[in-house]
Amino acid sequence: MDINIFTDKNMVPDEGSLAGALKETYPYWVEIGDYVKSVYPAVMAEWSYPGPKYGWSFRMKDKKRVIIYLLPRDSYFKVAFVFGQKVYGKILESKVRNEIKNELSSAREYAEGRGIRIEVRRPDILPDIRLMIDIKVS
Repeated sequence: MDINIFTDKNMVPDEGSLAGALKETYPYWVEIGDYVKSVYPAVMAEWSYPGPKYGWSFRMKDKKRVIIYLLPRDSYFKVAFVFGQKVYGKILESKVRNEIKNELSSAREYAEGRGIRIEVRRPDILPDIRLMIDIKVS
């Protein structure tokens, strides 16, 4: 079941509660955040609360667009991207694994682009996430 574990509007998640909730996947969360900061030092990071249905999410953005969303779950998390048409084409031409390309290709297209959510439970997905971050900020 895909449910955010931080749904209390009055309690912004802190590092301790995040580490406790994500368990062994917490280092992957930190690694992704550190990677975004390394390739885009001007990144702004913030928690966002769109409502109780979605709960708290963490987004890393520049002045105009969100680079990546991180969505905490119980013992894992998801990363979410929205790619405009130009970046979408670059993703399809990249070395990102085919199942990600297929999911992105079948995603509904909105004015801001196509969105994808990827579960992060093991470290083997991190190279694909780093590559998508690289393409998004290039």
